[in-house]
Amino acid sequence: MATKKKKPKKIKKKLLDKYRLLILNEVTFEERLSFKLTRLNVFVLGSLVSVFLIALTYLIIAFTPLREYIPGYSSTALKKRATELNYKTDSLQQVIAMNETYYTSIKKVLKGDISAEDFNKDSIVNAIKIEASEVNLNPNSEDSLLREKVDKEDKYNLFESAISATNFVLFPPVNGTISSAYNAKEKHYAVDIVVAKDTPVKATADGIVIFAEWTANTGHVIILEHSHGLISIYKHNGSLTKSQGELVKAGEVIATAGNTGELSTGPHLHFELWNDGYPINPTNFIDFK
Repeated sequence: MATKKKKPKKIKKKLLDKYRLLILNEVTFEERLSFKLTRLNVFVLGSLVSVFLIALTYLIIAFTPLREYIPGYSSTALKKRATELNYKTDSLQQVIAMNETYYTSIKKVLKGDISAEDFNKDSIVNAIKIEASEVNLNPNSEDSLLREKVDKEDKYNLFESAISATNFVLFPPVNGTISSAYNAKEKHYAVDIVVAKDTPVKATADGIVIFAEWTANTGHVIILEHSHGLISIYKHNGSLTKSQGELVKAGEVIATAGNTGELSTGPHLHFELWNDGYPINPTNFIDFK
């Protein structure tokens, strides 16, 4: 039993035993420095130094660019670039989706796949009952802007109310020789007119630009929407002078003739006319000579 009680005392004594650390001059044996140490002091000091080194290493890795040189850590600039590219990719996907929706709508217009919805007017009117005193009849800013926009669009209507559409003559977009005539059997719903490069291409009637873009097969393409369901299409242009949403008058220059697109074999204008979603022969209404 006495032996077991002496062990803790021996351990405590070993920890608290004092030692002297001397630093001597190797040649003269002159004492330069001396330290009084115990095993406990050495252990505590070593632990503190270890904790300090671990903390310093963590701070260097976490808050300085030096961590990029440690295997397994990616570059901050690379992460930032990847994030930016991710945002741009998401934005491009949204733009592509919007363009696909828009092109699908244009195709439906050209093919005449748009169907009218039937509504019961009486049921709608009866379902909405509003007292006259509750309605504010004073025009607001939105009403004024809408009226101004409608007046501006009506200014360029293809037909006046007193003129019949059957008596209307379209303006020739270009003058030249027809190299490929309209042929519905071969699904060539257009006429190809040979012209010199950079010849001005003019609007066949008053209208609004609903499409003005580049396509791989047909080059620079511009599409105009006119009144009474009439649409005119101009393909293989060298350049476009109008953009989507602009209003144009009959005879106004909208493009220059060219030889763009994979399906083009020389400077010419590919011209189409569509009415209510059905192709029509342009030569029935326009003299290109």
